[in-house]
Amino acid sequence: MTLLGHHDFRLLWTAQTLGQFGTHFSRVGLPLVAILALDATAFEAGLLATFQTVAFLLVGLPAGAWVDRRRKRPIMIAANLGRGLLLGWVPVGAYLGVLTLTQLYIVALGVSVGTLLFETAYVSYLPLMLERGQLVEGNAKLESTRSVAQVGGPTLGGYLVQWFGPPLAVLTVAVGYLASALAVSRIRMREALPVRGASSHLVGEIRQGLSYVFRHRVLRALAVSGALFNLGVYVTGTVVVVLLAQQLRISPGTVGLWFAIGGLGGLVGAFVVQRISVRLGPGPTVWVGMAVAGVAGLVVPLADADWRLWLAGAGNALVSTGLVINNVNSMAIRQQLCPQELQGRMNATIRFLVFGAMPIGSFLGGFLGEQIGLRETLWVGAVLSLVAVLPVYFSPLRTMRGQPDADDRKAAPEKVG
Repeated sequence: MTLLGHHDFRLLWTAQTLGQFGTHFSRVGLPLVAILALDATAFEAGLLATFQTVAFLLVGLPAGAWVDRRRKRPIMIAANLGRGLLLGWVPVGAYLGVLTLTQLYIVALGVSVGTLLFETAYVSYLPLMLERGQLVEGNAKLESTRSVAQVGGPTLGGYLVQWFGPPLAVLTVAVGYLASALAVSRIRMREALPVRGASSHLVGEIRQGLSYVFRHRVLRALAVSGALFNLGVYVTGTVVVVLLAQQLRISPGTVGLWFAIGGLGGLVGAFVVQRISVRLGPGPTVWVGMAVAGVAGLVVPLADADWRLWLAGAGNALVSTGLVINNVNSMAIRQQLCPQELQGRMNATIRFLVFGAMPIGSFLGGFLGEQIGLRETLWVGAVLSLVAVLPVYFSPLRTMRGQPDADDRKAAPEKVG
């Protein structure tokens, strides 16, 4: 039986889909609010993008240890309620005439914390919900909706901004987060309260997660590769919005459509990933997906207000294709390598590195965009993403053609902490 018949997975999938739509709309929609409604500069737009992901860098590690100590389902509910309420302030503040960039920074930071908690909790919750053999299918379905959100979020968001104005368009995202919280609340499975390990102190538990990842050859390679790739992608993503909306004078709806083309590539990746993984093996599929994404990213800096806009959009689509192929297998490998009691800390450590690179990339993109120019900054981001394939290629993943087993787990110390 496929996971379509799994009641609790369907609800988690629904909640994650709504959350992904909110995330991908917000990363385009909030900068458009800043640029179009508040006349933000390239640096200010980059700073806003930084706040949208900075929680992974600031509190990613303690969040993982904290999630490991608690039941995941209530965390997911609270995270989505918080994101919905925070974004709900944007249209209210605009209606009252008091909305400022500082308030947008605060909203973005709060939503960033909610995203961190939801993402850390749900990836640790999935192995409790599914059997080991269902994880690749489950992650593939979740990645497919991430790709749908990459298509629908920016496209719908761009046109909503164009039709109703930037602040009011954000209201739809707030409602989506509240609906996501409702879906999680209807999941039937009730997990037991996690048993505390020998190290009951938060610092000790964080150290366990760091040690497990950095002393494991496979997990370390996945973390370093993902961090390099995201650093480049967020340098590019921050600057390309400003290039399209300000310098090239592309309409908000067309900007959303351009990002949506990238999401279509992700859908293709989600459709073919299981076949590629079976043919190549999960390890080679990881580095092949990263290589496809890195090479395709070299086309994005060519974007201009003519046919090259859509050439760059096609390159962005191939980036998404390769990234989804990489992500599905990376996630399944991580979940199978790590013992359940360390899932939250392992995921938080890797997300601290991988997602922590996003605010750094956003800040760097905004800074370089004003110092050396927008298009030059796009080339910097493209090169950073390309070199991200090296850590996974020069690792045991290159020859890991079967599912991870006990020998692969021994690549990490048998006792951590």
